[in-house]
Amino acid sequence: MSLLPGAEPFRHEGGETAVLLCHGFTGSPQSLRPWAEHLAERGLTVSLPLLPGHGTRWQDLGVTGWQDWYAQVDRELRLLSDRSERLFVAGLSMGGALALRLAARHGDAVSGVMVVNPANKVHGVAAHALPVLRHLVPATKGIASDIAKPLTRELGYEKVPLHAAHSLRNFFRLVDGELPGVTQPLLLMRSPQDHVVPPADSARILGRVSSADVTEILLEQSYHVATLDHDAERIFRESAAFIGRLAPGAVKEPGLGKEGTTTGG
Repeated sequence: MSLLPGAEPFRHEGGETAVLLCHGFTGSPQSLRPWAEHLAERGLTVSLPLLPGHGTRWQDLGVTGWQDWYAQVDRELRLLSDRSERLFVAGLSMGGALALRLAARHGDAVSGVMVVNPANKVHGVAAHALPVLRHLVPATKGIASDIAKPLTRELGYEKVPLHAAHSLRNFFRLVDGELPGVTQPLLLMRSPQDHVVPPADSARILGRVSSADVTEILLEQSYHVATLDHDAERIFRESAAFIGRLAPGAVKEPGLGKEGTTTGG
């Protein structure tokens, strides 16, 4: 099955500090591409993989599960850790849950965590019925493109396959139990007006992680896909500053090489 235009993974070889970005459920790397490019322009090594079952058609997602999505980012993290001195993980929505699990399981190999509107639970009146409902109904309406900015669209599926939603529900339960294992510095950025993930999810995460260094930022002008919304530039700036604080010297000004000289494009 061919990829949707714009859903391609992104990879940039930069300096010794790397960032692994994880996109959300039913979404694609398109939702995080501007964030990835912002970090790459500042000299960081950046990986933004395409999760299995995503970026093609919703039916492909229905035959995958959380083990497939997590295995993809876990593999990317191991590849990055082999060539990086410092490694940061980041994600949007379900991607935030993936990033948090990576941090919990890989410990000191991860220097910091950055999440935007991280998800912790499958919500909705039918969530508890997913174990049965998924055998009766193939899919429900999509969740993509919750964006306040006019004329801006997220590249995501128009439907949510219920087999995959059931797997996602199990994954959130698993990650919730592992949150106390997250000890790294945490930057959590969330939208008070989010029509996909309620504020309770961020509150739950903040209440369960063991991180002593925690920064919470409100994205007042954006909805769920804040990385493509009015607060996108703020997300990019805050994350670059977060990395720069924890890895001094890692973040360069755009257009400057490692020695402070201008490089060609």
